Amino acid sequence: MSLALQFFIASGVGLLAAMLLVGLWVTSQIRDGVMRNSAATTALYVDSVIAPLLPDMRKSRELSDTVKRALDETLGQGALGKRLVSFKLWRRDGMILYADDAELIGKTFPPNHNLISAFAGNVMAEYNDLDDDPEAGEEKTVNAPLFEIYNPVREPWSGEVVAVSEFYEIADDFQETLNAALWSTWLVVAGATAAALALLSGIVFRGSRTIETQRTALEAKVTELQSALSQNSSLRQRVQRASRRATAINERYLRRIGADLHDGPAQLVALAALRMDSPLLLDPAASSELREAEISGIHKTLGEAMREIRGICNGLVLPQIETQAVVDILALAVKEHERRTSSKVALTLPGRLPELGTSEKISIYRFVQEGLNNAWRHGKGKDQAVRAGMKGGRLMVEVMDGGPGFDPSRSEGLGLAGLRERIESIGGQFETLSGPQGTRLVITLSVEEQP
Repeated sequence: MSLALQFFIASGVGLLAAMLLVGLWVTSQIRDGVMRNSAATTALYVDSVIAPLLPDMRKSRELSDTVKRALDETLGQGALGKRLVSFKLWRRDGMILYADDAELIGKTFPPNHNLISAFAGNVMAEYNDLDDDPEAGEEKTVNAPLFEIYNPVREPWSGEVVAVSEFYEIADDFQETLNAALWSTWLVVAGATAAALALLSGIVFRGSRTIETQRTALEAKVTELQSALSQNSSLRQRVQRASRRATAINERYLRRIGADLHDGPAQLVALAALRMDSPLLLDPAASSELREAEISGIHKTLGEAMREIRGICNGLVLPQIETQAVVDILALAVKEHERRTSSKVALTLPGRLPELGTSEKISIYRFVQEGLNNAWRHGKGKDQAVRAGMKGGRLMVEVMDGGPGFDPSRSEGLGLAGLRERIESIGGQFETLSGPQGTRLVITLSVEEQP
């Protein structure tokens, strides 16, 4: 779907929901307003007819037979008798002083919410709701909409509420008036909503046509850019391949240096050990036992020196990692570090990592080797850890420690600088994060699996 059509559907649903909410709220306000006005008008009319017939309710706790007959005659004939279905006069304690149903006179019922509010001076009205009226009898049998009104009866000179009249009015006219008002309200709300939707949709559809025209022009530009990017990608791959070859050549140089150190200096030191001029060796008077002990000590010392030189050579020469998996290379680098430093390194690896080329493997090994050496030398070997995993289609390798850290922006040694150049030369990213809680080195490599 186009953006304009999506907007039309979404805004249509939203405006429809808003129309329903506004319509329901407005109609409820209109319903309440019409009900209050109708109740107040009817209550005033009934009160003007009934009030003159009532005695002083402050002095009379019950109505006399004369007053009851007068109320019977008034409520049973004329316009008032046609409009009212039933009538009750309540005392404050819930006793019915008068009712057109004589059986209810003198009975006491628990005051409901409307009765309590009426004694507080409010005119209360309900429409077709007889569920909470326990004394309702014949009202429930009337097949017509009813308007229930509670009207406070006030003392003329003090205005104090001394009784409450409850009556039910046939509300055919009220229902028709209310329905007409509600229908008018819904028509106005629906018309306003439709006009707003049409206006917004017109603006959006016009904007959508403009966007479509611009998108066509942009697609043509994108096609040209894709062609240029394809050429750039080809050049980038050629540069990375050349960099990988350079990395492999550098590693071969390191192996050659290691072999030279092993075969050259070590042998010269061994030869020097045999030719060292010792007083015990040159003194003819020295005993053979002392001479032999001296020679043995010289051999032992030079043997240790030779082992140290061979250890350095082994550090310069990488193991045969071309045929090993990335997981095995990481484990080997950690194992060699633990052997050299007699420390522990927490290694976290997934079950499988993608196979990479020789340059990437060498770079990963050198990164872990240098990172752990720094963690041992500068971080005191605290909380050393190596972690590897895949994120967003890229391989991430991290080396961490819990040492005091340093400021990467002010200090980056030769080893880290060399690592950064090595990683970036094969298209990777190198990141140094350090603080009082420790140091974290992270490299990210593009995954291009190779056979």
